[in-house]
Amino acid sequence: MCVENTFETGGVGAMHCHPHTQVTYIVSGRYRFTIGDETREVGPGDTLLKQDGVMHGCVCLEGGVMMDFFTPMREDFV
Repeated sequence: MCVENTFETGGVGAMHCHPHTQVTYIVSGRYRFTIGDETREVGPGDTLLKQDGVMHGCVCLEGGVMMDFFTPMREDFV
């Protein structure tokens, strides 16, 4: 399943986890992601892997778009 997310500068994706593996591709903007115990800044062209059950979240440093890919499909997004 693929989901497009748009963030404004200062937007927050609160820390959370779910039973889905998630890959995020940064289309535009800059973000500070925390995945488990690691925090890093990412921008256009970067890709992140979030294993199922691992806490993760982000802060948008510069507004933009990211694509999230989930497996299995997230029924709560349908």
